[in-house]
Amino acid sequence: MTLDAVSSYALSIGAAFIGLCLVFRPLEIVFPAKQGQKFFRPEWWQDLFFFLGQYLLFSALVLYLLNDWGSWLQSWIPEHFRAAVRSQPWWAQAIEVVLLSDLFVYWGHRLQHKIPFLWRFHAVHHSAEHLDWLAAHREHPIDSIYTIGLINLPIFILDFPSQTIAGLIAFRGIWAIFIHSNVRLPIGPLRWFIGAPELHHWHHDRARDAGNYANISPLMDIIFGTYRCPDHEPESFGIHEPIPRTYWGQLLYPMLPKKWGKKLLKE
Repeated sequence: MTLDAVSSYALSIGAAFIGLCLVFRPLEIVFPAKQGQKFFRPEWWQDLFFFLGQYLLFSALVLYLLNDWGSWLQSWIPEHFRAAVRSQPWWAQAIEVVLLSDLFVYWGHRLQHKIPFLWRFHAVHHSAEHLDWLAAHREHPIDSIYTIGLINLPIFILDFPSQTIAGLIAFRGIWAIFIHSNVRLPIGPLRWFIGAPELHHWHHDRARDAGNYANISPLMDIIFGTYRCPDHEPESFGIHEPIPRTYWGQLLYPMLPKKWGKKLLKE
């Protein structure tokens, strides 16, 4: 990679950070969920490292693996079936892919909270004790591969056109940041239809089985009985079990045997 390419990439990351700040920080100031939470709150720098890690390295790795896996998966789907999907109106494809993605993500997410091996990686994301738009990026790369794979599974199976895929990926990325932001909007009954931040905040309650596993819409939580939205914020976020509080510690800890992980906790 040339110096110009590196400089251009660094500038794009900086522009993305500033752009997200300009979009979400005013919302957090005007409609704060947790009153008085500062911009440079505890572990802000750690979440910045997760942000940079995602943009500099892990996003490219995740996309490479998913593209490779998606090509293999599509080879098993009959061409006449994929052609029938592509022949549908764009709006019908969009509805199908959102509903199917939400269904897969709901059950995949619920399994992350039930299966100890999956929880080891997902616990990194839930270790955040302060939620805002930057905390949304605290995610182990293996956890990212699992989640993004589930989100895109309907796309791979049904072979949606590239414009449908690009729009969905961009929308879900922004939405994931939004529902983690320190925002509580006065939307009233609309929270029954859209995944407002207060729903996901309750998912980040210290109770591991707090509910609200869906993403874009709470429909799956309503159907399967895991919808939860009290009229106030949780008392605290995070997890009960010990976990390293450093960036590198949280990357390594889920992949280590338990006896090595205990040593890492003591450091």
